[in-house]
Amino acid sequence: MAKKMNAFYAQSGGVTAVINASACGVIETARKHKDKIGKVYAGRNGIIGALTEDLIDTTKESTTAIAALRSTPSGAFGSCRFKLKSLEANKREYERLIEVFKAHNIGYFFYNGGGDSADTCFKISQLSEAMGYPIQAIHVPKTVDNDLPITDCCPGFGSVAKYIAVSTLEASFDVRSMAKTSTKVFVLEVMGRHAGWIAAAGGLVEDYGIPVVILFPEIEFDQKKFLARVNRLVKEHGYCTVVVSEGCHYPDGTFLAEQGTRDAFGHAQLGGAAPVVANMIKDAHGHKFHWAVADYLQRAARHIASKTDVKQAYELGQKAVELAIKGHNSVMPTVERISDAPYKYKIGMADLKDVANVEKFMPRDFITKDGFGITPKCKRYLTPLIQGEDYPKYKDGLPVYVTLKNVAVAKKLAAFKL
Repeated sequence: MAKKMNAFYAQSGGVTAVINASACGVIETARKHKDKIGKVYAGRNGIIGALTEDLIDTTKESTTAIAALRSTPSGAFGSCRFKLKSLEANKREYERLIEVFKAHNIGYFFYNGGGDSADTCFKISQLSEAMGYPIQAIHVPKTVDNDLPITDCCPGFGSVAKYIAVSTLEASFDVRSMAKTSTKVFVLEVMGRHAGWIAAAGGLVEDYGIPVVILFPEIEFDQKKFLARVNRLVKEHGYCTVVVSEGCHYPDGTFLAEQGTRDAFGHAQLGGAAPVVANMIKDAHGHKFHWAVADYLQRAARHIASKTDVKQAYELGQKAVELAIKGHNSVMPTVERISDAPYKYKIGMADLKDVANVEKFMPRDFITKDGFGITPKCKRYLTPLIQGEDYPKYKDGLPVYVTLKNVAVAKKLAAFKL
């Protein structure tokens, strides 16, 4: 680009414990390249901020505040679930984006999110060719589901995996203590609509001798086999822990946790697999149970974040800016694993056309033949991703997290109705 342009950064989809670390990487790196990038404007609530011209001036934040994002969970600028339609289906949205980009001299677009966000970023990247507006769109990967293709892992996943592994272990110790006269089965429901990566993390507790059954979205739910497996483990050990993915489904495709409603992306809204499974066990075998839904707790738990995850989240944000400066468009920085032990990786790059609308599922050889556990190969994959602690600072017993000022940029255009 001949003249120095400003950058737009936004967070999209479900937030994580480390998405702000990526924001930190983007903003700090951009500040080091003031000769190439002007201001970094953040979209308030994702792409909605771009459409409604609701921009945040990150230059109003101190160096200390931006640095503190690295250890602060959730989305500092607000996120959204908003499906940007195709150019043919809704040209007015793209015309509006160009109008906003022109008004604020924006030539770089960094979108931090998962699969649906990659699709949005890919569509934005086509504006140069389709509508003649020069924009470089770089997707910054993020998803606790770990289901983006090409990249070895996704920022957000390692910390959720660590939280689930630790929670499964601790709760199992509790159940083991009470099993003689009370609870014999504990059921933990975790996120994962179509991919069982998070549920797999619960299998890491097997090395502590914990009897655990995992229900993956990749394996059709067989009620008879499942109940028999749980009952056998209870008889052998006196107790059993079940980790069930919210995406676990029957052979006909119906989710155990189907609510009959859909989110903004058209996905079935899930929630409630744990009580379904727990009551199923009680009705069949009479075992006392407790259940829990990890829900937001698993993705917000910055206090127990994986050091590997935090580091990679920052590096991918950093790399996104470096790729943009080098002239790249329609790409996503990736993690390329070199070895498991010692764990080594490098930061690579993938074309967005190969990422958008593609889901990465658990390989079958990561799941045991019976479909209820994880293999040594899966453990070798998971273990490096949960390594290390990156504790935030604490004050009066609570972690110190930053809340940005989020000063709004003055609007120059007429209002836009979504």
